[in-house]
Amino acid sequence: MPSKLLSPWMLRRLAIRNRICVSPMCQYSATDGMAAPWHLVHLGGMAAGGAGLVMAEATAVVPEGRISPGDLGLWSDAHGAALRPIAAFIADQGAVPAIQLAHAGRKAATARPWEGGAPLAPGQGGWPVKAPSTKPFAPGYPVPHAMTHEDMAAVVTAFAEAAQRALQAGFQVVELHMAHGYLLDSFLSPLANDRSDAYGGTLEGRARLPLEVARAVRLVWPEQWPLFARLSVVDWYPGGFTLDEAVTVAGWLQEAGVDLIDCSSGGMVPDAEIPFAPGYQTPFAAAIRERAGVPTGAVGMITEPVQAEHILVSGQADCVFIGRAMLRDPHWALRAAVVLGDRPPFAQPYHRAY
Repeated sequence: MPSKLLSPWMLRRLAIRNRICVSPMCQYSATDGMAAPWHLVHLGGMAAGGAGLVMAEATAVVPEGRISPGDLGLWSDAHGAALRPIAAFIADQGAVPAIQLAHAGRKAATARPWEGGAPLAPGQGGWPVKAPSTKPFAPGYPVPHAMTHEDMAAVVTAFAEAAQRALQAGFQVVELHMAHGYLLDSFLSPLANDRSDAYGGTLEGRARLPLEVARAVRLVWPEQWPLFARLSVVDWYPGGFTLDEAVTVAGWLQEAGVDLIDCSSGGMVPDAEIPFAPGYQTPFAAAIRERAGVPTGAVGMITEPVQAEHILVSGQADCVFIGRAMLRDPHWALRAAVVLGDRPPFAQPYHRAY
């Protein structure tokens, strides 16, 4: 019997060869936001390894939206040109090229993880950060500038323009990063957003900017191509964003033109107690899928093919996003096919392996 994991599926008019998606994983290896040979090898290897959709890392829509100085960017046509051969190679291997668009907000301007990950002062290569309110992410982090309505309008425009560049570069899916405490997520969470204007307070107010971004991107993104959003479904912290709120926001995002919710969690505060365990976030994907009626992707410590197959067969999600396991084995999809007794989606030059 064919496996669910290796079965093809459709979103809008995009055919995806299987339900294995490569999570966006920051590589901190760009210079001035420009993609490098590392990104081609990193992403291209997983496309050749059989994944159905390969998503480039959180790509900043403005320079100050980078998590670190090594992040990818898409704030100019030159950045799009650097990404074009990567998208083309992914597509040539039979996978769908996708890209996550992001703004780091109050968590921007930090050192790369292997350099400690601490906030960078302007003299160290850092820059001022922006957020819905003046609450810093953690002690030792800079106090952010509380964004004005003009600032927010500029962010909406930057996301839409970056999406247009992603289209020109050959990507077929855009994902909006609304998770892990970065800018759009920080508007959603009362832990970071204490505004008293139309962009704060109620859930409707806190969701206003993320929804404006989604609508603006959907206007410029082709009708036939899907739009994803990665959502931190819960903050894992008292007084934070809740599952019930996420269900409501997911429905609003679908009305704004989002086709799939990539269900993650956490990242809003540094001391949240997160119960890390295999599949610890899959119940969120199941809840959003059932209660909001929106297709979902499950992510988080999904490492084994049988585990991924169970998530799909049991109706918890429509696809799985594989991250660290894919770093360890870029051919994870090929191994999954062998384990599940299905036909491996291998690259033809590797035919002797089978």
